[in-house]
Amino acid sequence: MSRMLKDIRDYSLLKHNTFAIDAKCNRYLEYGSIAEAQQVAEILREAQLPYIIIGGGSNLLLTKDYEGIVVRSALKGVSFDGNRMMCGSGEVWDDVVAQSLQHELYGLENLSLIPGEVGASAVQNIGAYGIDAQTFLEEIYAVEIETGKICTIPMTDCKYGYRDSRFKHEWKNKYLICAVTYSLSKVFFPRLGYGNIRAELDKRGIKEDKVTAQQVRDVIIEIRNAKLPDPKVLGNGGSFFMNPIVDVEVYERLASKYPDMPHYLTTDETKVKIPAGWMIEQCGWKGKTLGRAGVYEKQALVLVNRGGATGKEIVDLCNAIRVDVFNKFGIMIQPEVNII
Repeated sequence: MSRMLKDIRDYSLLKHNTFAIDAKCNRYLEYGSIAEAQQVAEILREAQLPYIIIGGGSNLLLTKDYEGIVVRSALKGVSFDGNRMMCGSGEVWDDVVAQSLQHELYGLENLSLIPGEVGASAVQNIGAYGIDAQTFLEEIYAVEIETGKICTIPMTDCKYGYRDSRFKHEWKNKYLICAVTYSLSKVFFPRLGYGNIRAELDKRGIKEDKVTAQQVRDVIIEIRNAKLPDPKVLGNGGSFFMNPIVDVEVYERLASKYPDMPHYLTTDETKVKIPAGWMIEQCGWKGKTLGRAGVYEKQALVLVNRGGATGKEIVDLCNAIRVDVFNKFGIMIQPEVNII
């Protein structure tokens, strides 16, 4: 067995989840190469124990010790071939965005400062400010756990949707992702229509026809830092809930009652996206605390660990919010985080 493969029993996951929950797993496996991923696949087949695959832990909420195996990629490396960028699944996502701009490849700048790692971008179809990972994702390289074979999976096979993919459902725990390839553009096309990017650029006196990709990235980083807490200071998982996508008729009915309700159009003309954070705020939850868990005072979409909160306390807060939003708007919002 490779000396680099981490194989640890009775392992604390405290540093592997941004909610700062001190839960343990029976066994922890971390691979740093394709060969090690194949070794991990063999261990999983032989162990006959439940297992979960995690990334940086920014989309993970642990409610108890995990009686099984936790697997994580530490596979690094970024390479370029023309407009294609191949990244190891263990690379920090924001570092990859920065490297793409350094190589004058564009498209990922709107996804700046999203927490997590490259592997998760392919599983979650991460997105922000009008852009999803699937727009640029080309191929995924993975080890099939059942056979140990190395597979190349085209983006078109993944059935990507809003924060969704086959990796979250029928392919859950089927593959160990090793690398992801993105197809980017050598020409910068600014995408400024979502959120308050354009307004923030105006404040800086930056004209739309003169803006650079780095300036867009800098503004988005500043916006995110202003509204999202640093998990090293205040435990959180970023945006806890997905923004619901509803039928136009549902939106129009709500808009007649709440004329200031923000909304975003989708590629489907019959659907509208409503910000979950706005609905949560309308229910009075922004800045509120329930036990040792709370709603962040600057962004109602973010649930935080005020100090010593258990995963169950955060789930209780989540459920209380969902009930209130449903009672007020008739919409059941769904958690984005993976609750274990």
